[in-house]
Amino acid sequence: MTITIATLSCVSDRNFELPKKDCESFLTANTTYRKVKNMFVEKTFQIQDDLIIEGYVISSDESGNFFSVLHFQDSPVNPTEGFQIEIDLRDSHLFYPVGSKIFIKLKGLYLGKSKEVFKIGGAFSSFGNISVGRLPASAVREHVFLSCDEKIDIEPAKISIEDLNRNYSNTLVQFDSVQINEEDLNAPFAIQAEVTERVLVDCNKNEIALINSGFSDFYNEVVPEENGKIKGVLIREKDDYQLQIRTLNDIEFGNKRCADMVVRHTSNELFISEIADPDNSSDARFLELYNSGSESIVLNGWRLLRYTNASTEVSSEIDLSGFTIASNSAFVISPNSMAFEDVYGFLPDWDVGKNSPADSNGDDNLVLIDPFNRVVDIFGVIGEDGSGTNHEFEDGRAVRNVKIKQGNSKYTTSEWRIFNDTGSAETINAPQNAPQDFSPGIRN
Repeated sequence: MTITIATLSCVSDRNFELPKKDCESFLTANTTYRKVKNMFVEKTFQIQDDLIIEGYVISSDESGNFFSVLHFQDSPVNPTEGFQIEIDLRDSHLFYPVGSKIFIKLKGLYLGKSKEVFKIGGAFSSFGNISVGRLPASAVREHVFLSCDEKIDIEPAKISIEDLNRNYSNTLVQFDSVQINEEDLNAPFAIQAEVTERVLVDCNKNEIALINSGFSDFYNEVVPEENGKIKGVLIREKDDYQLQIRTLNDIEFGNKRCADMVVRHTSNELFISEIADPDNSSDARFLELYNSGSESIVLNGWRLLRYTNASTEVSSEIDLSGFTIASNSAFVISPNSMAFEDVYGFLPDWDVGKNSPADSNGDDNLVLIDPFNRVVDIFGVIGEDGSGTNHEFEDGRAVRNVKIKQGNSKYTTSEWRIFNDTGSAETINAPQNAPQDFSPGIRN
């Protein structure tokens, strides 16, 4: 993702005479953000119609990270659009606090577009071209009106960096499970008197710029090391996105950093190859995965789910992150490594404990999920108790036919040889004993 730096400016002297703070009870919006934006044709122009829009304030200059701009969106929850107005009014948070409803009379304001982002405000001329600039402080109260409604808590849209799109521009958003990029650790939020970019990154290496003003109250604070959630106003310049916080309270980092910043991959060449419930020893149960591909598969983000009996809710799951399965190799998971070694003569690849997906008693349903939450392989039918069905392996074994080279997101009986103590519904009535009837780690 290309990252650009937003232009911020600020002043350190905030001593000035405050205008009278009042509110408006009688104004009503008569148009929408979209209709206003659709009025724009090629160049900045002055609006002549008696139009009024309304919105909820989401930015704040209280800590000095915003300056001479007011960001607002069309709803406190699930907004469809955001907007910004350029104003030459310091400490605007005293008059238009976050969560307050405002009305904006558009007649006389200028509508323009900069780097494909719409803005309204005053005007300035440069080389004969008119652009949107700051609305003078003396004119702000003629166009921007505070509603008498009580302030409302603005609920940020919870999105991932991968989900970014233009619909979120100038709205309040929240990213979970992100952290400051390692290269920026131990650095302050900003260099004094300079706009400074720090990089936020998630555990899949997706990045977004965090823009901080060198005039902010917190510019000299050291960025946090932990992982967590952060909210702020989403700023856009063409297809480049940046996040701008209001205060340090927008950051809640208290979790451990991502253990490994690796790109996650999926593959249909990883699948469940054997599930064991020996008749002579429940401690010798195991589940085996197999990689039939020509390359190793890193299991970061992969999960195994167990749906006990007829449950439609996940009963237990294990995260396979941190392991790798080599090409044409098996990966054996056991609920009891000591018992497994006593029975089979070697240690399993992983000991996951009792009541895990590797500890099924033969009538449960098991699902292999890739890092993108897609079902890659499944054994059984979720919501159906396996007893007496074509997916019962109680006191026995379910082993994948050797001709199968890929996972299957729909359970298919013909892909399996299933042994149990009943022999019903296309299964084999032949209880299996460990170790002789099982082959953990070997595809046969």
